[in-house]
Amino acid sequence: MAREELMREITKLKHERNAIILGHNYMDYDVQLAADFTGDSYDLALRAMETKAEVIVFAGVRFMAEQAKALNYDRVVLSPDPTAGCTIADSLDVETLRTYKEAYPKAPVILYVNTNIEVKALADYIVTSSTAAKVIKRLREDTVIFGPDVNLAKYVESLTGKRIIKVPPNGRCVVHGSYTTKLIEEARARYPRAKIMVHPEAPLDVLRLADFVGSTNQMIEYARGSGYDEFVVGTEIGMINALRLKVPGKTFHPITTEPYARCPFMAMITLDKVYRSLRDLVHRIEIPKSTADAVKEAFERTRRLIEGGTP
Repeated sequence: MAREELMREITKLKHERNAIILGHNYMDYDVQLAADFTGDSYDLALRAMETKAEVIVFAGVRFMAEQAKALNYDRVVLSPDPTAGCTIADSLDVETLRTYKEAYPKAPVILYVNTNIEVKALADYIVTSSTAAKVIKRLREDTVIFGPDVNLAKYVESLTGKRIIKVPPNGRCVVHGSYTTKLIEEARARYPRAKIMVHPEAPLDVLRLADFVGSTNQMIEYARGSGYDEFVVGTEIGMINALRLKVPGKTFHPITTEPYARCPFMAMITLDKVYRSLRDLVHRIEIPKSTADAVKEAFERTRRLIEGGTP
């Protein structure tokens, strides 16, 4: 089916199914155009809660659809390709986390949103890359368990001064974990007027050379409001699509165009799969109610801490 026809059919099906499409910032350009909302995974799950949609199609990897289901349990949540995993999320399993909890019984467990749902259910707090440092700073404890991304953990440790037990000790993003200081140096030489933005899933020595470190949503805000016109983008290359859509009139360069800059799992989500998922109401995300309740409680506890300032 041609692109234009796919777009028309998706629009028609959204109306018939009372459905919305959530598109992660890393999605292909056409998928972002078809989406009702674009953003990071947590932001999108919250946006869904504000709608009256009966069906949610989450154009992103599986943990994102699971998260949306936990926060919108009474809705039908669809994943265009449920085999789309995440190297960060898949690096941590329930038994490993339980082992760390037993070894450090007084340490609160803070998990990054890039965590599979059954592991998330064991968290005390669930954070994004933009809220992790804020949450950990406000905890009374000087030692915390944090996972599954070791690079984000090291960055947060550098900001908070607290002892962070990294679980697992080697969880990394297949994209950001490959970034090097050489890429920063080459980008500065290639684009001397550009500001360099890097996601905190990158190694700490890379982050220290950047002009701005932040989440995908924070990158959009920085590019829109900073007063600069040219940027190098140090995150998954699909982010260029989101920036060009949301911050028109400015210039964005990927930090690298090497194949590893494209997440192979994000690339599995195509416009055709979004269409088929909506047309046939497949593949439905199903999780136990008790798991959803535990995850939602951890999110609410985190939100109270951010808003109120105390655990």
